[in-house]
Amino acid sequence: MEDILTTEEVPTKNVVGIKFKKQGKAYTFECGELSLNINDRVMVETENGLTIAVVATPVRVVREDQLPANLKSIVRIAKPHDLKTDEENRKTQQEAFAFCTERIATRNLEMKLVSVDYLFDRSKLTFYFTADSRVDFRELVKDLVQRFKTRIELRQIGVRQEAKICGGLAICGRELCCSTFLQNLDAVSVKMAKEQNMLLNPEKISGLCGRLMCCLGYEYEVYRDLKRNMPKLGKMTDTPIGRGKVVRQNILKGLFTVHMEDGREVELSIKPSEPNKEPSKETQEDDDAEPTGKVKDKHDD
Repeated sequence: MEDILTTEEVPTKNVVGIKFKKQGKAYTFECGELSLNINDRVMVETENGLTIAVVATPVRVVREDQLPANLKSIVRIAKPHDLKTDEENRKTQQEAFAFCTERIATRNLEMKLVSVDYLFDRSKLTFYFTADSRVDFRELVKDLVQRFKTRIELRQIGVRQEAKICGGLAICGRELCCSTFLQNLDAVSVKMAKEQNMLLNPEKISGLCGRLMCCLGYEYEVYRDLKRNMPKLGKMTDTPIGRGKVVRQNILKGLFTVHMEDGREVELSIKPSEPNKEPSKETQEDDDAEPTGKVKDKHDD
């Protein structure tokens, strides 16, 4: 009789993504048998104690071996008294923001208050600010402690974090990516703009924060893949009809224009590289690689 092979069932857990702030990162928590919907308010245990959060994703079943070992659980769905406490804390945050702003002006401190956080258990107030240089805010802390009778923390943040917290409209007319869907502020470099043949005009490639726009990184890998087999601008290259200098590129169409030694300009096409394929050493180092595809002589148009 043929043996019947059985596999042990892999344990699973019901998990959900929650956010502590609208523009913040979504964290995975176990929800057990709780029936939760997006935007539900829940109580969770954190390093700072019990706090309120918002459900950001639908409940999903995930294998235990795919979850972190220190996965935390949702304590309960927020009750009316939890919501009342949260509302009172928000009012205190507004009061603290106004008071701190007034004290900063009174003491002529070179700093800008951005946001205030109040722990759910009211054990600490955190004030987030920006400044161009180091600020001596010891007297300001004394003012805040005397007024609110709780632990006070002043935390300096960067301009990108400020834009993420405050929000606004980008040059494209949409809300800032960092304040809507981006969870991490990844590094952005001028090289990303150069790879996409963008004009290096600070007004065109900078966001509200004054730093390079996060969206420069969205298509960077695509452009880099498309340019792998394309001769570099300003370099000499061999073509099926002779040798010339690359003067223009149309990356999305896979075309580039070469100024021939006899004075003509020809447009050539190349076969795009396979996506996500690492370029060979020869492709990286040889700027004189022979292009492939049809040659179009602009003098014939």
